[in-house]
Amino acid sequence: MADITVNNTGPVVAKAKKGKIGKYKKWGYIFMIPFVVVFLIFQAWPLIQTFYYSIFDYFWSQGQLKFIGPEFCGFDNFVALFTGNVSIWALTYNTMIMWVLGFVPQIIISLLFAYWFTNIRLRLKCLGFFKTVMYMPNLIMASAFSMLIFSLFSDIGPVNNIITSITGGEPFRFLSYTGSTMGLVAMMNFIMWFGNTTILLMAAMMGINESVIEAAEIDGANSSQIFWKITLPLIRPILVYVMITSLIGGLQMFDVPQILTDGMGGPNNSTKTLIMYLNQHIAAKNYGMAGALSVLIFVICAVLSFIVYYFFASDRDQKKLKKRG
Repeated sequence: MADITVNNTGPVVAKAKKGKIGKYKKWGYIFMIPFVVVFLIFQAWPLIQTFYYSIFDYFWSQGQLKFIGPEFCGFDNFVALFTGNVSIWALTYNTMIMWVLGFVPQIIISLLFAYWFTNIRLRLKCLGFFKTVMYMPNLIMASAFSMLIFSLFSDIGPVNNIITSITGGEPFRFLSYTGSTMGLVAMMNFIMWFGNTTILLMAAMMGINESVIEAAEIDGANSSQIFWKITLPLIRPILVYVMITSLIGGLQMFDVPQILTDGMGGPNNSTKTLIMYLNQHIAAKNYGMAGALSVLIFVICAVLSFIVYYFFASDRDQKKLKKRG
């Protein structure tokens, strides 16, 4: 029961007992236990092991038919990544180019659709149908989607059948050229994820107070000025979140180019990504090199995410970062 006291001026002040507050806190900690246990077992411990194996030689020897190591080697695995036959810089370039080719049209079209669908003045009909259709590709497995695109754009696929029937020439070998193969990977990433991005941006725009838009219209602002001067600044936190999560997903790109190029990253390794190279080390049971490459990808993700956050965060957040620096 709360202690009740009356001061000299008349109002009643209720003071809750500290024991009662502590009782509610206890249940909060209890409900957190399942998450903490799962996080420690399936995320924290594998992450620690990854950093551990990155500084050790630990691989399967085909000649001796046994594992060699783990033997401490320092930063030799990291040096081998930059001096080996496969260029890490080229793989990073491939990964980033395919991500940019898919993300730029994705964010532009998602912003456009989100603005249309949340603008009550346009009075668009069948919004539920369009939202469902846009989000449906996100529900399809990447492997199934990759097989579909591979069938459509193969040398004897329906797309080449249309090309040969119109031009009367030879079929175009989409998967034999760097530009067309990268374009197909970027197109698949765009189709699969622009619906999810649109939903997130719509949620951000629906949180904008309508009175702000009405005040701008009364002051004579047109639709373009409202979008650039009001809507974009107010949804900047969600926009930064979308960019960072998309960047991390792009650096983890694996399934689409893996299936589309049959794991070869062709032509001439132009579509081989960092995760595809990591998968090769894991398949070869070279856990030391795989750990080093995982740590390198982690560092690249952290650096690029910080850069995106620094340049696109709000002015207040940028001032906080400068003070911490």
